[in-house]
Amino acid sequence: MSEIQNQNDAASTQAAMRVSVVSIIINVVLSLLKLAAGLIAKSGAMISDAVHSASDVFSTVVVIAGVQLARKKPDKEHPYGHERMECVASVLLAVVLAATGAGIGYNGVMKIASPDAQALAVPGRLALAAAVISVIVKELMYQYTKRTAKRINSGALLADAWHHRSDALSSVGAFVGILGARLGLPVMDPLASVIICVFIGKAAIEIFRDAVDKMIDTSCPDETIAEMRSVILGTPDVLGIDELKTRLFGAKIYVEVEIRMDAGKTLVEAHDTAEAVHDAIEAHFPDVKHCMVHVNPDIPPAESTG
Repeated sequence: MSEIQNQNDAASTQAAMRVSVVSIIINVVLSLLKLAAGLIAKSGAMISDAVHSASDVFSTVVVIAGVQLARKKPDKEHPYGHERMECVASVLLAVVLAATGAGIGYNGVMKIASPDAQALAVPGRLALAAAVISVIVKELMYQYTKRTAKRINSGALLADAWHHRSDALSSVGAFVGILGARLGLPVMDPLASVIICVFIGKAAIEIFRDAVDKMIDTSCPDETIAEMRSVILGTPDVLGIDELKTRLFGAKIYVEVEIRMDAGKTLVEAHDTAEAVHDAIEAHFPDVKHCMVHVNPDIPPAESTG
């Protein structure tokens, strides 16, 4: 791996750690705030939302562990590195996210089917204020985490971003339910929970699918492959491409390409061109961890003698 790639990986790890630390601090403070508001205002919905926020701390710890393991250097047992550990972290977060959504939906359905006295209780205004604060803070955290995840191409961090969004949606449901209870419509709380469950489940499926794709050596998108072909063909002395294969390994890309060159070129010239193609690919695509270039001689077809 080149020095530039090492520097990029180090910068990505630092960015992920910075976002994760901020996430943990905010989630702890927000959980305590919502728990206090729920107890004081007698809002069961807000207390449940506080527990949801506390679960985000666990998800962020999983992200930290996944990113740290994924950035470990290759060793004897893992000569290709540990990038897929980030995919494992994404799968775990998808499962936690799905379980969270299922729990919210189940509680909503149970309240609709059998409302009890607690569900009909009228919470205080403090619970409404806490819900509004939670929605704003968690949506900002979602945008902040998602932007960083996209920049450093971290699936685990993107999964954590969606966990923030699920918490924001949960707080929206809590707000609607609390407001509905204060307006004499207590059924709005569990109904909103069921709807939120669907959105959270959809996000969990998308995160899980993306992680699995990266674990089973899926090729790069067609747009990326087309761009790679353009870069390779733009390298001096490259006459054509016989084969180009790519595969995703965690957040990294592996490339294998067979280029054609003039058969009269020397071995040194062929090596220099292959090296130029290798360097061009890594320079244009920072996520490429390994690029193998094979040179084939460009031998014209034999002229017909007829």
